Amino acid sequence: MGLAELARRSGGSPDRLAPDSYTATWLPPQVARHASGVDMLPVGSPGKVGILDLAFELIGDRTELTALYQKAPLHTTRPLYYDPEWPDMPYAMFLSSSGGVIQGDRYRIDVTCGADTSVHLSTVAATRVYRMDQDYASQLVNLTVGPGGYLEYLPGHTIPYVDSRYYQRIGVTVDPDATVVLGETVMGGRLVRGERHAYAAYCSDLEVRGPDGRLIFADPMRLAPSERAVTGPAVLAGFDVVASLYVVSGARPARELADAMHDALSGTGLRAGAGVLPGERGAWARILGDRSPEVTAALHLAWDVVRRLLRGVPAPDRRI
Repeated sequence: MGLAELARRSGGSPDRLAPDSYTATWLPPQVARHASGVDMLPVGSPGKVGILDLAFELIGDRTELTALYQKAPLHTTRPLYYDPEWPDMPYAMFLSSSGGVIQGDRYRIDVTCGADTSVHLSTVAATRVYRMDQDYASQLVNLTVGPGGYLEYLPGHTIPYVDSRYYQRIGVTVDPDATVVLGETVMGGRLVRGERHAYAAYCSDLEVRGPDGRLIFADPMRLAPSERAVTGPAVLAGFDVVASLYVVSGARPARELADAMHDALSGTGLRAGAGVLPGERGAWARILGDRSPEVTAALHLAWDVVRRLLRGVPAPDRRI
């Protein structure tokens, strides 16, 4: 399928390789101050711009991947239907052939889920953001979910290495009759090697909007240890791993979703909390811990109770 046809189906620009398509129009100052040329492989060189564009539609009684464009180093696996409790939901995994994110990299991911589709998206491994001497790296993620759709976007954790500068923007457009479950986990660095919040800047923006463009909620994260401590109160305190789970749905009362996640997390022994999203459009949970296995397990618990409430099925073990 050509780019023009894919763009028509996903509502995007047909010129995916134009710099303004994969370049963030705005950067947080913590990242913007590092913007510069790269004298090795500059932005736009082969392997520096990764693009994924996927569209899913309900075909018969199951969701199918109906459009795909991928440009190295970003790739996706063939969708798998391995969940016996939800056999019509495809599981697609994103991966990078470069093994990690380096200076000057620009990634963009677009996913369009049609009416009544059910889709699970994740990554094959953690996202490693390598040390940078020049410029920065960025990733733009755009997710669109139509009426009656159900999307889970639960990527692996992100590990910003020493002196790295990284910006990620996730934009979600969700129909009032759809559900989006979205997770994010960030580590303080390569903890087993003694790196602890030694990155230059890790910044992310999450914006969730309705089909009319009206903002439902936004959640920014700004971590720049060299400029302001990230280990104090109201930031990460003394913890090294933070995970967030957002559930945008009207299928169950927001308070019920928040209480279920709170109850599930209260027995983990981790610092965690849950609450209701603005306008009672769903619920959110945040988890703090010292080691990624415990935080990952807690995030899975929260995801599991949400799935059981919304669809009556458990969350599968994604390590299978």
